[in-house]
Amino acid sequence: MNPDPTPVPRSFRIVAKTKIFDPQDGFFPLDDPGNVTDCTIANRDGKWWMYLAGTVNGKHGIHLFSASLPDGAPLSPTGWTLTPDPISPTKIGLLAGYEASAPWDLKGGRHCPSYVRGWDPNRQQWVERIYYAGGAEQVWGPYTIGYLEWDGNRWVDQPSPVFLPEESWEHNSVYEPNLIYADGKWKMWYVAGSNQEDYLVHGFSESVDGRSNWTEHKVFSPPELKLFDFPVIPSKAGYEAVFSRVWLEPSAPPPETGLWYCRCDQPADELSRWSEPVQIMNAEDHGWHTGPWKPSIHYSETNPKRLLVFFDGIYRKNEPGPFPFAFTLGCLELEWLGG
Repeated sequence: MNPDPTPVPRSFRIVAKTKIFDPQDGFFPLDDPGNVTDCTIANRDGKWWMYLAGTVNGKHGIHLFSASLPDGAPLSPTGWTLTPDPISPTKIGLLAGYEASAPWDLKGGRHCPSYVRGWDPNRQQWVERIYYAGGAEQVWGPYTIGYLEWDGNRWVDQPSPVFLPEESWEHNSVYEPNLIYADGKWKMWYVAGSNQEDYLVHGFSESVDGRSNWTEHKVFSPPELKLFDFPVIPSKAGYEAVFSRVWLEPSAPPPETGLWYCRCDQPADELSRWSEPVQIMNAEDHGWHTGPWKPSIHYSETNPKRLLVFFDGIYRKNEPGPFPFAFTLGCLELEWLGG
């Protein structure tokens, strides 16, 4: 790794770790969510929103939802309210319909959302999008990547994906997108491969409009790292990222499994150009979660040294079935020391 030209404090303390959503606790007053996880955090017009993926009892597939904090409330691990269906207040509201996107994302569902605001040069205006991976056939992939776009009143689905696998190393599937808009480009870090093959390689590409003419798909990190998410935020330190390393085998995860922090002066397209990573969370079993992944990060509005890391967790249910696991959502609060 390259030396860190503008170091941030390497020592930190864990302030708190909070469980936000767990199916075992229920989702009162909603009675139909199955799992609620995979969040991406966004502040829109002074209000914090969380866009999530999950299941709905009685509905096939994986869907996207939203939750929010009260108007004007600072970002916090607590106080989130899932958005209900506008017609049936005890049911969870779907973020968008499938009128246009059904052929490429309905059967396999919508996964791993990533909110981003960027410039559309064709329309000469700023737009808001939620990128996600869609499955055309079944929930385990293969996947392509597309987005919902805000039209001023609602999130609108699109008739086709905008990013497809092109390289042999992608194994015909691309997912877990994480995007930012920087330097006049829509920059995307993503996973290629499949969990079933235990093959995960991280890729990078960028586009002027976020829809077409993506640059050559580039390997960001090799498969042996098992890097699964790489969300990036701009900050006073340049650009910062908290990424996840996962373990897909049935054996106990190695110590390096978990969440890691790194930074870079620019949103570099190779992991080797980022600072030496610092592990901030491991994969120990804490009851309501093991092996964290899908981080979404933002600094506290009231304490500039406190980083809020929202993450996914999983635990085994004491129930029979083909998939005896439950997904959870939590938040790690850490504070940098010194500096």
